[in-house]
Amino acid sequence: MSRGKRRDVRVHGIFNIDKPTGMTSHDVVDAVRKLVRHRQVGHAGTLDPMATGVLVVVVGVATRLVEFMADHEKVYRFTIRLGEETDTLDAEGQVVERKPVPSLEEGDIRKVLEGFVGEIEQQVPLYAAVRHRGRRLYEWARDRVPVEPKTRRVVIHELTLEAWEPPLLTLRVRCSAGTYVRSLARDVARALGTVGHVVELRRLASGPFRVEEAVPLAQLLESPDWQTYLLPVDAGIQHIPRVDLSDAQWQRVRHGQPLTDVPPPEGEEMWRRAYVAGRLVAMLRWDPEKALWRPRKVLMYTSG
Repeated sequence: MSRGKRRDVRVHGIFNIDKPTGMTSHDVVDAVRKLVRHRQVGHAGTLDPMATGVLVVVVGVATRLVEFMADHEKVYRFTIRLGEETDTLDAEGQVVERKPVPSLEEGDIRKVLEGFVGEIEQQVPLYAAVRHRGRRLYEWARDRVPVEPKTRRVVIHELTLEAWEPPLLTLRVRCSAGTYVRSLARDVARALGTVGHVVELRRLASGPFRVEEAVPLAQLLESPDWQTYLLPVDAGIQHIPRVDLSDAQWQRVRHGQPLTDVPPPEGEEMWRRAYVAGRLVAMLRWDPEKALWRPRKVLMYTSG
């Protein structure tokens, strides 16, 4: 095999990366793509450039499993500077409003935070990647084109006070996927009788991926043994029930044929992780009308 061919050997798996500040999630993906010499690289859950912490980067067949990680709950620690609101709701924007910070005791703050726990409606930041009429919201905002604010329902499982050193307020939140921490910071500041914006944001967890186990990006890129940081392709979908296939079942699945000899789901989970000889080979979706499992994603581990 030629030297050039060796560079095309396929890599499959997941990197739990501690993203540095100042880089976009796309920047990190590009850096990993060059490292592994593989075009199939993506991420599960964007982080703003100013944010640090857990960024789940998927490689090879793992890119086909991102949708099953989309609902992972997240944990963040973030610091709000009270008294100033910016157009981007973070430190990279321009100040658009200033307001005095009232005298606040920790007990007062905790009482306000309790009001945010549960299902809440958020107004999406104007500087966000959500699409509106074919363009990202931040593109409309940069062009100074007014756009009607979008809202979404999210769940705040926990919101706790970590530090109060006026005017800096540091909080920790455990929340559903899709929660905008910048919007949460804005709303908390307003509930406290002032305005505010995020000056520091760190993702501590995304589903099963924890920042304590994440590898700093620089360390990954400089390591001659970077493969040791590669997690299995199914590391982020352990919450989905597993089924082991016989050779005969696998032959049907690999050709797109449904299975009727796998037990139906007992609860609301309509997916199964399908394995052969200990390797994830497909994702099966339950068809309630036909009472059978259909292969929706068949994973092909090619090399070369």
